[in-house]
Amino acid sequence: MQSLNLPRFSAKVIERNKKLFIFDDIRRKYVALTPEEWVRQHFVAYLMTEKGFPKELLANEISIKLNGTNKRCDTIAYNRFLSPLVIVEYKSPDTPITQAVFEQIVRYNMCLKVHYLIVSNGIHHYCCRINYNDRKYTFLAEIPDYDSLEKDLSI
Repeated sequence: MQSLNLPRFSAKVIERNKKLFIFDDIRRKYVALTPEEWVRQHFVAYLMTEKGFPKELLANEISIKLNGTNKRCDTIAYNRFLSPLVIVEYKSPDTPITQAVFEQIVRYNMCLKVHYLIVSNGIHHYCCRINYNDRKYTFLAEIPDYDSLEKDLSI
């Protein structure tokens, strides 16, 4: 798999029937190793080890209903009261982060109303904070650590 702009981590990869699978520590099972999944597993490890996101407050592949259709959020981080705090959308490393990618995550946020959106293709990472009172969003220079996100919203 392609090298990413994320810290290395100890991925558990196995082969079954000539297909590769990677262990998803959040879902506690092996899942097909696609380029997008490679990004997800690296990014989740980064959130936990570098940014202090509690494993227990992360969920992968969460179903939501949007305009009568079922959609899946790649990763959701919850606050300590189990309300959604962050949505993360992943793309494969060869997929550019475009306006359409942001529109996708914004549509998901119509249901969840989180304050932070993150998009990553493993090479480029973008994070924005949504201020519902001012009806504005701000792109951040870096992805904040978990405690900073919670403190920011408790002010």
